[in-house]
Amino acid sequence: MNALTIKDPADLLSFIGHTLGFWPDESLVCITLDKGKVGATLRIDLPRYPGTELPYARTVSSYLTSDTSATSIVFALYTSAHCEPGQPKPHAATIAALTAVLAENGITIRDGIFVGDDTYSPYDSEPGQDISLPLSTTEYSRVNAEFIYRGSTIEPTNRIVLPKPTGEAEHTIAVENCMHAIRAQAPDQAALQASRLWTGMLDSNDFPTDEDCTQLVANFQFPHIRDRLMADIPGINEPPQHILFAQTETAPQWSRIEWAQQLLIHAYTRTSPQHAAPILTTIGYINWWEGRGSKAHQYMQLALDTDPGYRFARLTDQMLGAGIIAGWNTNKNTAYKTRLDMP
Repeated sequence: MNALTIKDPADLLSFIGHTLGFWPDESLVCITLDKGKVGATLRIDLPRYPGTELPYARTVSSYLTSDTSATSIVFALYTSAHCEPGQPKPHAATIAALTAVLAENGITIRDGIFVGDDTYSPYDSEPGQDISLPLSTTEYSRVNAEFIYRGSTIEPTNRIVLPKPTGEAEHTIAVENCMHAIRAQAPDQAALQASRLWTGMLDSNDFPTDEDCTQLVANFQFPHIRDRLMADIPGINEPPQHILFAQTETAPQWSRIEWAQQLLIHAYTRTSPQHAAPILTTIGYINWWEGRGSKAHQYMQLALDTDPGYRFARLTDQMLGAGIIAGWNTNKNTAYKTRLDMP
């Protein structure tokens, strides 16, 4: 993929929208830079209560400084709060605290954009100065056009809408029959067979048959098999525990991971709520690998809606709540990102 160049705010907002996959709401989005090269992208909800600006800034800084090569950042602040004439921009105390905390770590804020419901403007414009532009201008940016050409879209919100499963009753019976056959095998042999089926799907360019989907869903019901199949996804020959926690020296094959997510969503449509939790949790885990924490959390909640006792989803959601970032996303050489440059 050829690198793109971000030349103006419309390009930057388009990049953010396509990178996140949705248009942020009441959010702060920060992008790290190193010699003009885009690094990590962070989206985080804006603070809700006055007086929490400094702890909030320290949390944001801890995420951004995990990119050890970052020397500066740009940010976009998305809010429905209006700019009052003659008054500072909304959340000015938050940005001031973040500026100070980042400076302590040798990182400067290069630029900022204030994004309202219908317009955007430089964040550091003088109070009362109206130099805003319609958000619709981002539709005509060169970066937006290039992403659309590549097949990317921006959803209006971050809310996940799952496709509806079909034939739930018959799928339930088929999966249960496969699970019965798996239990009759030695654990190692069952895991090996499951891995062969799964890697064959990952190496293929076609979606699997319904029969193979049923077998895949059944395999994911067993924790020891599920963990092995998850470790198969990134295409890395390193210890499984290092792969699962994104702590490998080798960069993952991100295109393979994206394909795995498509396969799992395809399999989800061919299962029932009774067996959906492991599939939804794995999709959420992939989103954590990719640095999409808010989407990962949604998938964990969807998994727990189908099975409140599913321990893997609950533990993973606790990890997300603790703010733990996938190790791959702390290194620009292994992080999931789109290649762009800023002049």
